[in-house]
Amino acid sequence: MASEFQRDKLVNMFRAFDADGNGHLDRSDFEALAERWRGLPRVRPGSELAARVDSVMLGWWDLLAAHVDTDGDGMVDLDELLAMVDLLPTMREAVAATAETVFDAVDENGDGRISPAEHRGLVDTWHGESVDVDGVFDHLDQDGDGYLDRPEFTELWIQFWTSDDPAEPGNLLCGPVPTRR
Repeated sequence: MASEFQRDKLVNMFRAFDADGNGHLDRSDFEALAERWRGLPRVRPGSELAARVDSVMLGWWDLLAAHVDTDGDGMVDLDELLAMVDLLPTMREAVAATAETVFDAVDENGDGRISPAEHRGLVDTWHGESVDVDGVFDHLDQDGDGYLDRPEFTELWIQFWTSDDPAEPGNLLCGPVPTRR
């Protein structure tokens, strides 16, 4: 069961995923999410990376539909999405595989590191709009080298999707988590 913090985090993600703003998620929302990711410079049409992006984004829709669309209507509402919180820790490999694809898509210059500017691109792409991430990267960059390498990024990604601890830096990976007032 989702904690209040996890709920706040996933409400924010639900809004980012709900491309048409109709209050539920369906396959078309994940197709729109994949389309946003295909807008990144390294995700060229017809490339292996574009195929991986599509596979990962639509694969998550398939997982949601199979595991939390309890009424089988082809739509996932917020409460159904929140049920995924209990499943994500058991899906660590799928979460890590998603991190690999996202890392490759965001690493614009292919240097094997994500810079603060590339991180901003990740957050804006994920949300489909510009998000204020001032100061966030410093919390993510635990070794202080000015970049996130693949292992750092993967661990942060896993934290984002599985952590219930607001102090863990990965919870900021997709931008600050707005809290309910």
